[in-house]
Amino acid sequence: MFRRLAIVGAGAVGGYYGAQLARAGLEANFLLRRDFAAVRAHGLRIRQPPAGDFLLQPARAFGTTAEIGPVDLVVIGLKATANDQLPALLPPLLAEHTALLLLQNGLGSDEFLAERFGARRVLGGLCFVCLNRTAPGEITCTLPGYLALGEFAGPPTDRLRALADRFTAAGVRTQAMANLAEARWQKLVWNVPFNGLAIAAGGVTTDVIMRDAGLRAEAHALMDEIVAAAARLGYTVPPGFIRMQLDHTAAMGPYRPSSLIDWQEGRAVEVEAIWGEPLRRARAAGISMPHLEKLHTTLCRLTTARLGHVSTNS
Repeated sequence: MFRRLAIVGAGAVGGYYGAQLARAGLEANFLLRRDFAAVRAHGLRIRQPPAGDFLLQPARAFGTTAEIGPVDLVVIGLKATANDQLPALLPPLLAEHTALLLLQNGLGSDEFLAERFGARRVLGGLCFVCLNRTAPGEITCTLPGYLALGEFAGPPTDRLRALADRFTAAGVRTQAMANLAEARWQKLVWNVPFNGLAIAAGGVTTDVIMRDAGLRAEAHALMDEIVAAAARLGYTVPPGFIRMQLDHTAAMGPYRPSSLIDWQEGRAVEVEAIWGEPLRRARAAGISMPHLEKLHTTLCRLTTARLGHVSTNS
């Protein structure tokens, strides 16, 4: 089980986990666009102090999913803003038993896949890790953290536990989750404030948010809103979770969240998946989230302005 893989969206997240699995002996086939030539020529380099760097060479780099063909597992590392590409990308990779592991932030993407490819195929993964693409064909991991996996359609299965074992054997600390939807709300407790405020404050790293009294207070208010909304919707966030997230953030140093990188480099930001969809679900349940509403409005304005500026000047 899970011997032959396709990595669709082999950026920082997909590339990192795909390289770890390939180094552990699995056949990982990487669908690449902008890094295709670099990886085909020079391999995929993972920098991970202090664990030690490694080079995956050769790396199985492909330009289309048709070249890869059916696999046991598709690891989807694309951002939610590219989900509209999946109906065309995934069919060549699918056999009857193929599972789809979605490594995305926010809400709504699990349902998107389930509606189009069947709920039984869909697995979700939450990456508690600090990763950046630092050069073509190069990914740097500054905090390995852990990976949490869950079934979209129910509690953990033998399939899910087997996949968690694969990642663990590859050196990735991995756990199987009992409730994927609950875990996605828990992940929002960090992603909503820190990805969002990094952009809204003009392009700052997490250490700036932690040092600035006003930004830190706003981060805490956003976290409180997410925890309260999750509870109203039936999802539990453990006591002390906010404190743990703040402590981990303080240890990251000057970290650039992925949404900030996308914004600064003129790429689409996952505004609707990370901020818009939680807000809509809260509103539908009669839950007020004024801090999230304000941040969502700000991000819509800033990301639209940045994309328009890049388009005008490109």
